[in-house]
Amino acid sequence: MKAGFIQFTPIFGDREDNIRQIGRLVADVDAELIVLPELCNTGYLFTSRQEVQGLAEEAPGGRTTDALCRMAREKDAYLVAGLIEKCAGRLFNASVLVGPAGHIATYRKIHLFYEETLWFDPGDLELAVHDIGICRVGMMICFDWYFPEAARILSLRGADVICHCANLVLPYCQEAMVTRCLENHVFAVTANRTGTEERGGKKLDFTGKSQITGPDGEILCRAREAGEEICVVDIDVKRAQEKAINPYNNILRDRRTEYYGELIKPRSR
Repeated sequence: MKAGFIQFTPIFGDREDNIRQIGRLVADVDAELIVLPELCNTGYLFTSRQEVQGLAEEAPGGRTTDALCRMAREKDAYLVAGLIEKCAGRLFNASVLVGPAGHIATYRKIHLFYEETLWFDPGDLELAVHDIGICRVGMMICFDWYFPEAARILSLRGADVICHCANLVLPYCQEAMVTRCLENHVFAVTANRTGTEERGGKKLDFTGKSQITGPDGEILCRAREAGEEICVVDIDVKRAQEKAINPYNNILRDRRTEYYGELIKPRSR
């Protein structure tokens, strides 16, 4: 199958223009699975929860998800994209998985970064894996990469490809995803944004360098730090389903979970 990312610079607060920009870019991608950045329809640097509320929408049922579903249907492809979801008075940094038949799943970011903790509610949905026929997809959002348990649980639940929407400002993620993919023997598509946002006396520079990483930790494609870019690679999904690294070792079978208890319940000091 072919998987790809779209790297671009959203315009803060202009959902309609960002949706048009996404539609233009998606039309140029020849892939069955396409990943877009975190909050790709709104921008990122908020100054209040009220501002976030004004840009939030239901997922499914909102303007952005409906547009993404239309794009997926026209392209006969699957898309993963980040947006602000509103649900029962709560606001989530979320991503949606849509396909030719419509909305498939929503994921709510469980590891909020920095001032996201002021604007968003912590995610309350499991790290789920979705069989879309061509592969089994798991979703992470940006700072989730920092926590190895996120990618591990997706691998344990059968993910072949981790779709990783991101608005990265730290310089470490791209190299860390090499380890995440190697230790779980999965593919990952990290779709980052580019550009700078400066609002409310604060400024963020986004790092670009969107990346597709293979099960052996190989970098299959990496974008530039700046500028709009699309990358598509052919991936053999069967590689992610094989967890043996030699005739004697299997990365999932060899886990010694009886010694990992502190991952769930830290030892008291």
